[in-house]
This record gives sequence, C-alpha cells and structure tokens, in this order.
Amino acid sequence: MHPAQRKNGMWCVLSAESQASLSACQMHNLQELRRSASLATKVFIQRDYSEGTMCQFQTKFPPELDSRIEKQFFEETVKTLNMYYMEAEKIGGSSYLEGCLACATAYFIFLCMETHYEKVLKKISKYIQEQNEKIYAPRGLLITDPVERGMRVVSFTQ
Repeated sequence: MHPAQRKNGMWCVLSAESQASLSACQMHNLQELRRSASLATKVFIQRDYSEGTMCQFQTKFPPELDSRIEKQFFEETVKTLNMYYMEAEKIGGSSYLEGCLACATAYFIFLCMETHYEKVLKKISKYIQEQNEKIYAPRGLLITDPVERGMRVVSFTQ
C-alpha cells in the first residue's frame, strides 16, 4: 500500500522513492483537468478574419465564461495571444534571411535551426501553460493551445 498525501485538495499517491519529491503533486490539478477535458464543456473562441487571414482570435467575452473568469483576464489572454501571432507572422530581415538560407541549402538548414515562427509558437505554448497554472486552473478552466486545434480556435474547457 502506498502512502497518500493530500495537497491543494487533491490526493496524491506517493511511492517510497517519490515521497521526497512533491513537485508531481503540484501539477496534479492541471493534469486532472486535462484528463477530464474530453468530458467537460468547451467554449470555443473563433478566429477573427476582420483584418484578413492573419492569425488572430476574437476578443469578445463569451457569456458561457461569465461565472468562471473575469472579463479582464480573458481579454488580456486573448490579446496577448494575438500579439504573439502577429509577431510570428511579421516579415522582416530575419525571415527573409531564413528563406534565402532555406533555398540555398535545399531546406536542410531547418534540420539544425528553428524558424522564427517555430520559436514564437514555443513562446505561445509556454505562455498558455503559465496562464493555465496561474489563472485558469485555479478557477476550474483550461486553455487548449490553438496549434492543437489547427489554429482555428482557442478552446476553454470547463
């Protein structure tokens, strides 16, 4: 029988080896939300095509989230995501150089370097993870990275 410990309202079963390390318990609540996401209610924030095909999402607060999260947190999150996607799609000297190097090396350059777009997508994933841990998970919500939904929607799982 493994000893169990209660932390933040969640039960964690610990083996003898892992009793010293409680970091797994800290992420338990977020992981539990992910597991139950397939059974939960989902709210989808659609892409906003009002300014063309650039990747951005609607900032209109959905009434389904009214009792779960403050409007300012929602708007700040979506505006920050939109800002990151704008940064990713920005064409500048570095993206021009990436294209030239790609052509010159028959795209082998991408085996040893990340594109600007990939770097920003990693920033977005990290930002979503932080927002889930700090703001959304304590309120019983979970944001799904738009990449997992084909960049069509940002989904909030209740």
